[in-house]
Amino acid sequence: MSDPVATDRLTKRFGAFTAVDDLTLNVAAGEIFGLLGSNGAGKSTAIRMLCGLLRPTSGAARVLGIDVARDPDAVKRGIGYMSQRFSLYDDLTVSQNLRFFGGVYGLRGGPLRERERWALDMADLRGMEGRLTRALPGGWKQRLALACAVLHGPRVLFLDEPTGGVDPLSRRHFWDLIDRMAADGTTIMVTTHYLDEAEHCDRIALMHAGRLAALGTVSQLKEVFAGRAVLEVACPGIFEALAALERAAFVLEAAVFGARLHLVVRDPEEGRRETLALLERQGNVPATAERIVPSLEDVFIHFIETGGAAGGGA
Repeated sequence: MSDPVATDRLTKRFGAFTAVDDLTLNVAAGEIFGLLGSNGAGKSTAIRMLCGLLRPTSGAARVLGIDVARDPDAVKRGIGYMSQRFSLYDDLTVSQNLRFFGGVYGLRGGPLRERERWALDMADLRGMEGRLTRALPGGWKQRLALACAVLHGPRVLFLDEPTGGVDPLSRRHFWDLIDRMAADGTTIMVTTHYLDEAEHCDRIALMHAGRLAALGTVSQLKEVFAGRAVLEVACPGIFEALAALERAAFVLEAAVFGARLHLVVRDPEEGRRETLALLERQGNVPATAERIVPSLEDVFIHFIETGGAAGGGA
């Protein structure tokens, strides 16, 4: 396992509950690697094991060549970590938080001042140095938290749900920062349940109930629909339609997406005709059925419901 991050059948149990089950993956240098899944999928537990914060029950993991179970302190010194609830000090200013965390990482004097200037520029926090952290909007706090996490120049950065609770504009700005850091060679592993954020990742691991459901690039994962089509269906009685379409022979998969249905069919034109005819017989009109480009959400639902696997290399 020579990549910056690598796991081999990594498992974590809490009593009878298995939070992470037999996780095997590798993350290459400079890669943005996403762990995608709903709440409770095991993403945060996996990240905490890789950061040396939780001891694995079984299996192995290495970060920067260090065994996370044997030497978790060495792992902590070599990485950056931004948790879901990053512990900024609200009663300190922006500069005071940066200096405090710089001291934690062993930075002193000139090197600390140099890294503080770099962090302020990187996170676009110039002019905010004297502001109390508690007075910062959520998006600014998030950028300060990232700046504190990377102040010591780690080669590997772990981000656990870093954009939860912030507005879409702040999320986009945050991801601009992540893209720039990866371009400079930082290996980044990020957990998220935002499907649009996963599009920023070089590769994605879909997790469900603690297990790896699929692994690959976005385009590789979408290949599960090769030779098939996805239809989006709108009608007044969406759940009545779902019950009938799930039993229809021409429908391979069916799932509710908001106020609409997504159907996987072999032939789009035949599927559209059959769908509209079924809904008309049901009296579930007016109805529409249009072919769409499969989204990552379609892929995620497919792998969860079918238990399929996709290859992108581990």
